[in-house]
Amino acid sequence: MEKGKNFVVGVYDEEDVLLEAVGKIRHQGVKINEVYTPYPVHGLDDALGYHYSNLPIAGFLFGLTGTILALTMMIYTLGFDWPMDIGGKPYIALPDFIPITFELTVLLCALGMTGTFFVASNLKPWAQPKMFDPRSVDDKFVLTVDLAKNASMDAIALSGIIKASGASEVSTKTME
Repeated sequence: MEKGKNFVVGVYDEEDVLLEAVGKIRHQGVKINEVYTPYPVHGLDDALGYHYSNLPIAGFLFGLTGTILALTMMIYTLGFDWPMDIGGKPYIALPDFIPITFELTVLLCALGMTGTFFVASNLKPWAQPKMFDPRSVDDKFVLTVDLAKNASMDAIALSGIIKASGASEVSTKTME
């Protein structure tokens, strides 16, 4: 989040009122920045128009990388670099490679998806969380609208739209 951005913040007391408000506000052409809730609200992602994440594609690619890396390593090592005759088995015995291949696939998939999630979410150990209203982690639902993304409306008009949608409190905040 950039410093010095202005937001109109609406605080709602109930999740049903919030869900209706999101629909009403989006229907009026307002671009909602984010909604903060103390617990997951069923249907909120659809109401906000969110699309599915691409994280499963990244997970598949990391898993495929792990599989290819494991098989390449074992086939090269046991088949070409250092072939050993173990109980009369062939040098490249694919059924014997399954456990190690599975483990490396799961390891690279898990580590890769975790890293991808942190990068995509811009989560850093040194980052300080920005809270529009500290009650959003307790019992209130907070809807934020970025004034820069809604240049056709001023803060007073946006505040009126949010208040009319059922917000118990409406304020304008500048995030440092």
